[in-house]
Amino acid sequence: MTLRVAFQMDPIELVDIAADSSFRIALEAERRGHKVHVYTPDKLIFREGRVLARARAVTLHAVQGAHVRFGDEETLDLADVDVVWLRQDPPFDMSYITTTHLLDMIHPRTLVVNDPFWVRNYPEKLLVLQFPDLTPPTMIARDLATIRTFKAEHGDVILKPLYGNGGAGVFRLDPNDRNLASLHELFTGINREPLIVQKYLPAVSAGDKRIILVDGVPIGAINRVPAEGETRSNMHVGGRPEKIGLTRRDREICDAIGPLLRDKGQIFVGIDVIGDYLTEINLTSPTGLQELERFDGTNGAALIWEAIEARRAS
Repeated sequence: MTLRVAFQMDPIELVDIAADSSFRIALEAERRGHKVHVYTPDKLIFREGRVLARARAVTLHAVQGAHVRFGDEETLDLADVDVVWLRQDPPFDMSYITTTHLLDMIHPRTLVVNDPFWVRNYPEKLLVLQFPDLTPPTMIARDLATIRTFKAEHGDVILKPLYGNGGAGVFRLDPNDRNLASLHELFTGINREPLIVQKYLPAVSAGDKRIILVDGVPIGAINRVPAEGETRSNMHVGGRPEKIGLTRRDREICDAIGPLLRDKGQIFVGIDVIGDYLTEINLTSPTGLQELERFDGTNGAALIWEAIEARRAS
């Protein structure tokens, strides 16, 4: 099976090829004989009933700094493409949401991965709310007095923007902290969105586990250990990836959420687990494929393409 594939992503020439999951997926696509095009979200177009993209064919090599060779820019009718990858990084803002509406118009005749309707309707910090038995105590609110009551009850909490990513804007407020009001002023001065507050989990000092699921099935995990003096374990802010296996609790969590992810067309998902608790379900642009491959030898990109090729064949 030879597929025509388009990646909607951040500029591929700027990625770290040793860590970027989109690059690894695209490289695997080439290895399997698929024809790969790339375009950035600002090159997506709706015109007179057609969804188009100003895209370029690419040839990829696992050589940093010489990892991509571009063809000429051309206008692709995405209805004629077999697979479109929705892979730009957040922020999950109106620009991001608009691209999901446009890609909705071609899916599923063109298979969009992950399904844009559910990417839009299942933001990562909101989808977990459907599984309260799996998550730590959580509140979403904008009102300061309401947030104060939650903090008074739980003492040690994490405060973060509802649509943030990469660890940006994540604060730990322990029982002695006096900064809640100031942080509330800061966040509410930036936008009109509510905040998310969660009970702090001390187990994060041992790591925040990223479990990768393909078509609802876990294929492995990496552990992200916070840098010394940090609460955040995200690799964007210095978290150290380590080899780790899946526990019985991890598999219980995956068994609970996997059928929903598969049913909603979420082929590549990364969930975050701290101790025994699910904290996020990442649909927009999950990472971790390359680290998993280095630690366990698991070619997650190949497993993803097997799932995609099976869907196209059916």
